Formats: sequence, C-alpha cells, structure tokens
Amino acid sequence: MENKTIDCSRGTIAVRDPKTGETTFSYREGCCKLRDYNYLRGITDESVKDLFEVRFKNTRKGIYRNASGQNVKLGDMVIVESSTGCDLGIVTLEGPLVARQIRLKGIDTEAPLRKIYRKARQSDVEKWQEAISREQDTMIQARRIAAEMGLDMKIGDVEFQGDGSKAIFYYIADGRVDFRQLIKVFAEEFRIRIEMKQIGARQEAGLIGGIGVCGRELCCARYISHFKSISTAAARVQDLSLNPQKLAGQCGKLKCCLNYEVPAYQDASSRIPRVQEPLEFKDGQAFLRKTDILAETMYFSYDKTSDADLYPLAASDVMEIIRMNRNGIKPDSLKGDPEPVRKEFVDAVGDDSISRFDSPKKRGKKHGRGRKGGREKNGGNGQS
Repeated sequence: MENKTIDCSRGTIAVRDPKTGETTFSYREGCCKLRDYNYLRGITDESVKDLFEVRFKNTRKGIYRNASGQNVKLGDMVIVESSTGCDLGIVTLEGPLVARQIRLKGIDTEAPLRKIYRKARQSDVEKWQEAISREQDTMIQARRIAAEMGLDMKIGDVEFQGDGSKAIFYYIADGRVDFRQLIKVFAEEFRIRIEMKQIGARQEAGLIGGIGVCGRELCCARYISHFKSISTAAARVQDLSLNPQKLAGQCGKLKCCLNYEVPAYQDASSRIPRVQEPLEFKDGQAFLRKTDILAETMYFSYDKTSDADLYPLAASDVMEIIRMNRNGIKPDSLKGDPEPVRKEFVDAVGDDSISRFDSPKKRGKKHGRGRKGGREKNGGNGQS
C-alpha cells in the first residue's frame, strides 16, 4: 500500500515497483463521476468499432477514432490528437454505448474526429507524470500573478497536456475579465501554451467536493455535469422558508436539490384550489391557515389569527365548498367534518430507552439486624 497511489482526478492507480523503480498505471473506474456502466460489454457494434471514449482530468472527455491499427480496449492509456501536439488519456468506454454517447452529445460522426495515435509507452507516461507534478505549483503561482495584476478572478484548477506543451487554466469570475495581458505573463513565466477556460461556482464545488447538509457527497461532485438554472420559485412551489442560509449550498448558490421535487409539487398544486376569501359556513367564516401540498390537504380555522384549532379539509372538498358559496349555499359547520385518514411518518427514535439492553440490577438483601436490634432495644426500654 505504501507504493500505491490513487489519482481520482484522472481515474488512475499508480503502483511503483520498489525493485526496479518503475511505475505502472491502471484504470480505476469508480473515480469518475461521469462513469458509464457498460452493460453491453463484450457485444460488438461494427458502426462504432473504431470509436472510443477517452477521459482526461476531472470531467473532460471526448470521442476519438482509433487510427493506430492497434487493438485498443477499455482501460488502455493512449496518445491522442490535440489542437497543439498530443495528449495522453484513458479509454473509458467502448462498444455500442459509444454510439449512445454520440447521440446524447450531438456529435457529428461525419465530421472528422480526432485520432488515437497509439498506445502510450513508458516514456510517454513518465513525461505525462512530470507534467502533472507541475500542476499544483503552477496553480499557486498563477493565483499570485493574477492577484498582483489586480484581476477579479480566481484560478480554480490547472490541467497540463500529456506532452507538457500546453496547460488549461480553469478560472472563476463574476463578470467579464480581460486576461490578454495575463496570458502573455503566464506564457513568459511557464514557457507553455496557455488556454483559459471559465467555470462557474457550481463547477468549482464539483471539482473540490465535500459533504452536504444531507450527510452525503455533494451532487455536483458525484454525478451532475450539466447545471440547470435554479431560482427561488422552486422554493416557493415547495412552500419552503426563503432563508438564504438554508437554501444556499457550499458554492454560495441555490442548492441543486431544490429542483428535484419541483415537478411533483407542481402536479399536486394543480389540484389545490386558490383560496382568496374565507369559506362561509352557517356557524361562521373559516380561514385558510396552512396547506399540505403533497397530501392535498388544507387546514382552516375560525380564528384567522390563531392555529390552536385547525380543521383539515381535502382539496376536492374545498373546491366543492367554494362552488357552493358562489351559489349562495353555506354548509352547516366545519367542526363536524371528520379528519381525513392519512399515513403519517412514524419516528420511533426515543420510544424505548437504550438502557433496556442492560441487565437489570439485583436488589441487595436487606439485613434485619438493625430492625431486630431496634425492636429489642425498644422492647427493652418498654420493659424497663
């Protein structure tokens, strides 16, 4: 285990041989949040037999055509074509599922795809590792340079190309940044080609990772790759408190999970009437105090300022009462309506004490010497 290193950002396991000093790399599928389970493994598809999905750092992937003539398979480290020079990546998908990924991403297979030149040699891997070792120091130095130039931006990550001739600087900025001078300074400082790529706060949180308030890994770090816009309307539909401290995630933006249950709440809300006036009964007016959207239950009270006595009504019954009121008909009373039967969530925590697992304590035997002695003493006093 001392000679084993796991790089989750690229999905590799590095094992160093203590005798020869050589390091071998293998693919670790569980490291990638965009991992595709190949349930058609072993099945061939002639239309995509030369097409493979190749993964690089973090979530950067691409579809490449095997032009090497070599037998490329899942988990192989390959040298691929790049805009400048060549890059090193890992084959993460092959077979019929590659065609599905092409359709999902809208890739035109008629257009020329970038090529897989060959499998990576040991010298290629060593050059790749040398480039990777520069990433952390380069990122720290790049942040310092950007701060000295007074640019309102943050360098979130740096990714070196496999041959070390180019680096991608991922940055975060609230507004537009003129980094033309910054690129010149970076090129002079690091002696490489520079590419700047802007990412959002959610993408940065996905790169860093963490644990959410739910106790699980952040969704952006686990599986989300395409971030949809989130507004406070999602919280209003679910009748959530508009507290920014509770609605915001670790990235400072609204939580992605706010969108998960919105369709269910919208569907339930479509069957709940809008009550703009109190309901008219023969014994008084009933005011709406709260609504259980998913249960489609509305709670009314005769006192519009108190929630002490609430009477539940199904949404369908409320619609019927509103129709009756519009026709000038008043039901007898709200108090006589039985409460609808609902399955409530049962929390058994605290029902039993944990001390029930302890063995019962044995009561000590009471010795009667004192009592007997007391009787004798009292008796003796009485006799005397």
